[in-house]
Amino acid sequence: MQSAFAPLDWAIFVAYFLVLILTSVLLSQGKIRSTRDYFVGGNSVPMFAVAISVLATSQSAATFLGAPEFSYTIDLTFLGFYLSAYLAVVFVARVLIPRFYAINAVTVYELLEVRYSASAKKQTGMMFLVGQLFAAGVRLYIGSLAISMILFLDITAMHVGISIVILMFGALAYVYFGGVKSVIFSDIIQAITYVGAGIAVLIYLYMSLDADFVTILGTLQDEEKLKLLDFSMSGEFSLWALFGGWLLLNIAAYGLNQDMTQKALTCKNVKEAQNSLMLSIYITIPVAFLFLCIGLLLYLFYRHPELSHFHSEVVQQFEGEKITIFMYYILHEMPEGMRGLVTVGAVAAALSSINSVLSAMSSVAIEDIYKPWRQHTSPEDEMHYVNASRVSVLVFALALCVMAMLSYYWQRYSGLPLLSFALGVMGFAYTGLLGVYGAALFTNRGNAHTVPFSLIGGFMTVFLLQPYVFGDSLGAFLGFKIGFAWQIVIGTIVAFGVMMSGKIGEK
Repeated sequence: MQSAFAPLDWAIFVAYFLVLILTSVLLSQGKIRSTRDYFVGGNSVPMFAVAISVLATSQSAATFLGAPEFSYTIDLTFLGFYLSAYLAVVFVARVLIPRFYAINAVTVYELLEVRYSASAKKQTGMMFLVGQLFAAGVRLYIGSLAISMILFLDITAMHVGISIVILMFGALAYVYFGGVKSVIFSDIIQAITYVGAGIAVLIYLYMSLDADFVTILGTLQDEEKLKLLDFSMSGEFSLWALFGGWLLLNIAAYGLNQDMTQKALTCKNVKEAQNSLMLSIYITIPVAFLFLCIGLLLYLFYRHPELSHFHSEVVQQFEGEKITIFMYYILHEMPEGMRGLVTVGAVAAALSSINSVLSAMSSVAIEDIYKPWRQHTSPEDEMHYVNASRVSVLVFALALCVMAMLSYYWQRYSGLPLLSFALGVMGFAYTGLLGVYGAALFTNRGNAHTVPFSLIGGFMTVFLLQPYVFGDSLGAFLGFKIGFAWQIVIGTIVAFGVMMSGKIGEK
């Protein structure tokens, strides 16, 4: 294994954080006069900046390391996920975005207040907060685990904790003072950083192989690594799954998840918001392909020693933890300078998702829960809510750090699959949201009473279908595995069915 950071690596790392500090100061200069300024930038953010920010939010440290792992072990069929994402974005842009702008929404859950009641808005907002606390907390843990491995060459509690603080400090630097507008412009920096790191790794890997492009392409083609579409019934990213559960999941992610949709709500008008989402998916696809290509070159590097002259055994373990092939490469083969660049790339990927989560959670907590309650009891001026928003950002930052550390200890001292559960929680929650919004948008059924039962019904359906609950036994009974994409379909059907049981017109 390589030694710890070399001086050049530390220089790159420190320079990156100096850029973070400088830009956070510059981007926080704008005057915040209301929560609309803080949470949707006063609807004045340029379309192109929003598109880059949506791209950055859709990525994370898990994607940075996980996409190469998929193409290394399987093929390129993961790219099909972004085909379903494209179709989902078209739906969100044409169907949901106009409705959000028609009510001048700050959060996506305000639409349910118009359709059903204020309690429906609050209940869906709380579902979002709980789901993001688990899912974002674990993503923070995964990102900090990667940073600790690279920076300190271990994953002790102290070093993982330091890595968590580093990531959260970087996120807070933008969110706390400048709000979502600061987050969006900072995401441009993060996107350039991790995409640049990815391009640098791809070039370095390509140059390290003793083969020309035709040989590389031919070898990958012969070993069926270039497969783009899966026409089977059982593949994780088969066409059936792409047009079923993954399409629903992407609709929820881009249109019903405040974390992502909040960015589109910062645009000047409906047209710019729609264009920003479409542009985001156009640039997300080549970025995903970039990291899948890294996985393919890693496959050639480790599985074809005649091309790389690498003859050592590859054991994807680090202190008892399974690691991705990209992380293995970073720890064992990455040269001085490149290691520092890839580290800041991983930090940038993690930051772009964490700062968005903080802003989104705060917007839901203040706009959908705290402000309506406060205005009903003792109305305050807008600056009171701006200050409350900043306090809530700090509270959620602390909560995510606690969840990240909890994940560290749970993974080591418990046999229960917390990480699998926590990472999937937001996916579980999506089914209820899809059922509720499906009824609200396309039917005149459902009411305020059925909303919480629909949310819980969708969530519990997917939870019960997990392998560690009843999924394996049910799959054995049926004779096939119920993959996550089909769990989303089933959960959404259950949630929608619950909404259909509600009497028309009841509040």
